[in-house]
Amino acid sequence: MYRIAICDDEQPRRADVRRMLLDLSVKTGIDFEPEEFEDGEALLSHYENGGEPFHIWVLDIEMNGLTGIETARKLREMKRLSEQIIFLTSYAEYMLESFDVMTFQYLLKPVDPIVFEEKMLKLCRYFEEKEQEILIVKSAEGDLVLRHDEIIAIEAANSLTVKNRLKITTTRGAHDGRGLISSYADALKEGRFLQIHRSVLVNLSHVRKFSGSRVVMSNGIELPIGRSKIKEVKDACTRFMVLRME
Repeated sequence: MYRIAICDDEQPRRADVRRMLLDLSVKTGIDFEPEEFEDGEALLSHYENGGEPFHIWVLDIEMNGLTGIETARKLREMKRLSEQIIFLTSYAEYMLESFDVMTFQYLLKPVDPIVFEEKMLKLCRYFEEKEQEILIVKSAEGDLVLRHDEIIAIEAANSLTVKNRLKITTTRGAHDGRGLISSYADALKEGRFLQIHRSVLVNLSHVRKFSGSRVVMSNGIELPIGRSKIKEVKDACTRFMVLRME
Protein backbone atom coordinates (compact mmCIF):
# COMPACT_ATOMS: atom_id res chain seq x y z
CA MET A 1 0.00 0.00 0.00
CA TYR A 2 1.23 3.47 -0.90
CA ARG A 3 0.19 6.51 1.10
CA ILE A 4 -0.34 9.55 -1.12
CA ALA A 5 -0.73 13.17 0.04
CA ILE A 6 -2.76 15.21 -2.45
CA CYS A 7 -2.19 18.90 -1.77
CA ASP A 8 -4.14 21.39 -3.89
CA ASP A 9 -6.25 24.39 -2.91
CA GLU A 10 -8.91 23.45 -5.51
CA GLN A 11 -11.15 20.57 -4.43
CA PRO A 12 -12.03 19.50 -8.01
CA ARG A 13 -8.31 19.08 -8.79
CA ARG A 14 -7.84 16.95 -5.66
CA ALA A 15 -10.80 14.87 -6.77
CA ASP A 16 -9.20 14.41 -10.23
CA VAL A 17 -6.01 13.01 -8.67
CA ARG A 18 -8.00 10.74 -6.33
CA ARG A 19 -9.98 9.44 -9.30
CA MET A 20 -6.82 8.71 -11.33
CA LEU A 21 -5.38 6.81 -8.36
CA LEU A 22 -8.59 4.79 -8.03
CA ASP A 23 -8.57 3.95 -11.76
CA LEU A 24 -4.93 2.88 -11.55
CA SER A 25 -5.67 0.74 -8.49
CA VAL A 26 -8.49 -1.04 -10.34
CA LYS A 27 -6.24 -1.70 -13.34
CA THR A 28 -3.18 -2.91 -11.42
CA GLY A 29 -4.38 -4.11 -8.03
CA ILE A 30 -1.96 -1.69 -6.33
CA ASP A 31 -3.37 -0.23 -3.12
CA PHE A 32 -3.26 3.55 -2.76
CA GLU A 33 -4.33 5.41 0.38
CA PRO A 34 -4.83 9.06 -0.61
CA GLU A 35 -5.28 11.85 1.90
CA GLU A 36 -6.28 15.35 0.82
CA PHE A 37 -4.86 18.68 2.03
CA GLU A 38 -6.30 22.03 0.96
CA ASP A 39 -3.02 23.92 1.29
CA GLY A 40 0.66 23.54 2.14
CA GLU A 41 0.14 24.70 5.71
CA ALA A 42 -2.25 21.79 6.34
CA LEU A 43 0.30 19.27 5.04
CA LEU A 44 3.05 20.79 7.22
CA SER A 45 0.72 20.68 10.21
CA HIS A 46 0.09 16.96 9.55
CA TYR A 47 3.79 16.24 10.04
CA GLU A 48 4.25 18.70 12.92
CA ASN A 49 1.45 16.91 14.80
CA GLY A 50 3.07 13.50 14.34
CA GLY A 51 0.90 12.28 11.47
CA GLU A 52 1.89 9.19 9.52
CA PRO A 53 4.39 9.82 6.73
CA PHE A 54 3.53 9.42 3.07
CA HIS A 55 5.32 7.68 0.25
CA ILE A 56 4.43 10.36 -2.32
CA TRP A 57 3.38 14.00 -2.23
CA VAL A 58 1.30 15.20 -5.20
CA LEU A 59 1.67 18.98 -4.86
CA ASP A 60 0.06 21.76 -6.80
CA ILE A 61 2.60 24.56 -7.24
CA GLU A 62 0.25 27.56 -7.44
CA MET A 63 -1.68 27.57 -4.14
CA ASN A 64 -2.99 30.22 -1.78
CA GLY A 65 -0.54 30.74 1.06
CA LEU A 66 2.56 28.60 0.65
CA THR A 67 3.29 27.45 -2.89
CA GLY A 68 3.92 23.78 -3.54
CA ILE A 69 7.65 24.44 -3.87
CA GLU A 70 7.75 26.39 -0.58
CA THR A 71 5.83 23.57 1.10
CA ALA A 72 8.22 20.94 -0.24
CA ARG A 73 11.22 23.02 0.85
CA LYS A 74 9.91 23.27 4.42
CA LEU A 75 9.15 19.54 4.51
CA ARG A 76 12.68 18.74 3.31
CA GLU A 77 14.01 21.02 6.06
CA MET A 78 12.07 18.82 8.51
CA LYS A 79 14.25 15.93 7.22
CA ARG A 80 11.39 14.42 5.23
CA LEU A 81 13.81 13.12 2.62
CA SER A 82 12.41 9.74 1.56
CA GLU A 83 9.05 10.99 0.26
CA GLN A 84 8.89 11.44 -3.51
CA ILE A 85 7.33 14.53 -5.11
CA ILE A 86 5.11 14.92 -8.14
CA PHE A 87 4.44 18.60 -8.88
CA LEU A 88 1.37 19.69 -10.83
CA THR A 89 1.26 23.11 -12.46
CA SER A 90 -0.03 25.10 -15.41
CA TYR A 91 3.27 26.93 -15.93
CA ALA A 92 6.48 25.30 -17.16
CA GLU A 93 8.68 28.14 -15.85
CA TYR A 94 8.49 26.71 -12.32
CA MET A 95 10.40 23.60 -13.38
CA LEU A 96 13.91 24.93 -12.66
CA GLU A 97 12.86 26.27 -9.25
CA SER A 98 11.56 22.84 -8.23
CA PHE A 99 14.86 21.00 -8.72
CA ASP A 100 16.36 21.92 -5.34
CA VAL A 101 13.67 20.01 -3.43
CA MET A 102 14.51 16.66 -5.07
CA THR A 103 11.52 16.43 -7.39
CA PHE A 104 10.65 13.10 -8.98
CA GLN A 105 8.32 14.43 -11.66
CA TYR A 106 6.82 17.64 -12.96
CA LEU A 107 3.45 17.36 -14.75
CA LEU A 108 1.68 20.14 -16.62
CA LYS A 109 -2.06 20.68 -16.16
CA PRO A 110 -4.42 19.46 -17.38
CA VAL A 111 -2.75 16.20 -16.42
CA ASP A 112 -3.08 13.40 -18.95
CA PRO A 113 -4.31 10.33 -16.98
CA ILE A 114 -2.11 8.04 -19.08
CA VAL A 115 0.99 10.09 -18.28
CA PHE A 116 0.00 10.27 -14.60
CA GLU A 117 -0.43 6.49 -14.41
CA GLU A 118 2.91 5.94 -16.14
CA LYS A 119 4.72 8.15 -13.61
CA MET A 120 2.94 6.59 -10.63
CA LEU A 121 3.85 3.08 -11.79
CA LYS A 122 7.46 4.18 -12.18
CA LEU A 123 7.39 5.44 -8.60
CA CYS A 124 5.83 2.20 -7.37
CA ARG A 125 8.65 0.24 -9.04
CA TYR A 126 11.14 2.56 -7.35
CA PHE A 127 9.62 1.83 -3.94
CA GLU A 128 9.57 -1.91 -4.66
CA GLU A 129 13.29 -1.78 -5.40
CA LYS A 130 13.87 0.20 -2.22
CA GLU A 131 11.48 -1.92 -0.16
CA GLN A 132 14.31 -3.44 1.86
CA GLU A 133 15.05 0.05 3.13
CA ILE A 134 11.49 0.70 4.31
CA LEU A 135 9.77 -1.08 7.20
CA ILE A 136 6.00 -1.18 7.57
CA VAL A 137 5.08 -1.53 11.25
CA LYS A 138 1.59 -2.49 12.40
CA SER A 139 0.22 -0.23 15.10
CA ALA A 140 -3.10 0.59 16.74
CA GLU A 141 -3.27 3.73 14.57
CA GLY A 142 -2.60 1.83 11.32
CA ASP A 143 0.53 1.10 9.31
CA LEU A 144 3.66 3.11 10.11
CA VAL A 145 6.07 3.54 7.18
CA LEU A 146 9.60 3.89 8.58
CA ARG A 147 12.95 4.22 6.85
CA HIS A 148 15.58 1.80 8.08
CA ASP A 149 18.05 4.57 8.83
CA GLU A 150 15.63 6.33 11.20
CA ILE A 151 14.91 3.22 13.28
CA ILE A 152 17.09 3.05 16.40
CA ALA A 153 15.63 -0.01 18.12
CA ILE A 154 12.60 -2.29 18.33
CA GLU A 155 11.75 -3.70 21.76
CA ALA A 156 9.14 -6.10 23.09
CA ALA A 157 7.05 -4.05 25.53
CA ASN A 158 5.34 -5.78 28.45
CA SER A 159 1.61 -5.17 28.49
CA LEU A 160 -1.22 -6.83 30.39
CA THR A 161 -3.80 -5.61 27.90
CA VAL A 162 -2.08 -5.67 24.50
CA LYS A 163 -0.68 -8.86 23.00
CA ASN A 164 2.70 -8.70 21.23
CA ARG A 165 3.13 -5.00 21.94
CA LEU A 166 6.32 -3.40 20.59
CA LYS A 167 8.11 -0.14 21.22
CA ILE A 168 9.76 1.25 18.08
CA THR A 169 12.26 3.99 18.86
CA THR A 170 13.18 6.24 15.93
CA THR A 171 15.14 9.43 15.43
CA ARG A 172 11.82 11.28 15.56
CA GLY A 173 10.41 9.66 18.70
CA ALA A 174 8.86 6.41 19.94
CA HIS A 175 5.90 4.53 18.47
CA ASP A 176 3.72 1.70 19.72
CA GLY A 177 3.68 -1.30 17.41
CA ARG A 178 2.34 -4.83 17.21
CA GLY A 179 4.11 -8.04 16.31
CA LEU A 180 6.92 -10.39 17.28
CA ILE A 181 10.55 -9.37 17.65
CA SER A 182 11.53 -12.60 15.86
CA SER A 183 9.44 -11.65 12.82
CA TYR A 184 11.14 -8.25 12.51
CA ALA A 185 14.55 -9.83 13.11
CA ASP A 186 13.92 -12.21 10.19
CA ALA A 187 12.66 -9.41 7.94
CA LEU A 188 15.70 -7.24 8.69
CA LYS A 189 18.45 -9.86 8.97
CA GLU A 190 20.07 -8.91 5.65
CA GLY A 191 20.54 -5.30 6.70
CA ARG A 192 22.16 -3.38 9.52
CA PHE A 193 19.94 -4.80 12.27
CA LEU A 194 20.92 -7.28 14.98
CA GLN A 195 18.91 -8.99 17.70
CA ILE A 196 21.00 -8.41 20.82
CA HIS A 197 18.51 -9.84 23.30
CA ARG A 198 15.40 -12.00 22.99
CA SER A 199 13.34 -8.82 23.36
CA VAL A 200 15.58 -6.23 21.66
CA LEU A 201 16.51 -5.57 18.03
CA VAL A 202 18.90 -2.68 17.29
CA ASN A 203 20.11 -0.77 14.27
CA LEU A 204 23.90 -1.18 14.34
CA SER A 205 24.42 2.21 12.72
CA HIS A 206 22.93 3.80 15.85
CA VAL A 207 25.13 1.92 18.36
CA ARG A 208 27.54 4.37 19.95
CA LYS A 209 29.32 2.36 22.65
CA PHE A 210 29.20 -0.60 25.02
CA SER A 211 28.60 -0.18 28.73
CA GLY A 212 29.10 -3.53 30.42
CA SER A 213 26.37 -5.80 29.12
CA ARG A 214 24.46 -2.93 27.54
CA VAL A 215 24.72 -0.85 24.38
CA VAL A 216 24.32 2.91 24.29
CA MET A 217 22.40 4.14 21.27
CA SER A 218 22.61 7.42 19.34
CA ASN A 219 19.75 8.97 21.33
CA GLY A 220 21.37 8.04 24.65
CA ILE A 221 19.14 5.10 25.59
CA GLU A 222 20.82 1.98 26.98
CA LEU A 223 19.60 -1.45 25.93
CA PRO A 224 20.49 -4.86 27.41
CA ILE A 225 22.56 -7.48 25.61
CA GLY A 226 21.61 -11.11 26.25
CA ARG A 227 24.21 -12.81 28.45
CA SER A 228 25.00 -15.40 25.80
CA LYS A 229 25.16 -12.80 23.02
CA ILE A 230 27.76 -10.35 24.38
CA LYS A 231 30.69 -11.61 22.28
CA GLU A 232 28.51 -12.04 19.17
CA VAL A 233 27.15 -8.50 19.50
CA LYS A 234 30.56 -6.91 20.03
CA ASP A 235 32.02 -8.83 17.06
CA ALA A 236 29.07 -7.86 14.84
CA CYS A 237 29.37 -4.17 15.83
CA THR A 238 33.10 -4.20 15.16
CA ARG A 239 32.61 -5.77 11.70
CA PHE A 240 29.88 -3.27 10.91
CA MET A 241 32.05 -0.30 11.91
CA VAL A 242 35.01 -1.59 9.86
CA LEU A 243 32.86 -2.15 6.77
CA ARG A 244 31.32 1.30 7.09
CA MET A 245 34.77 2.91 7.20
CA GLU A 246 36.02 1.14 4.07
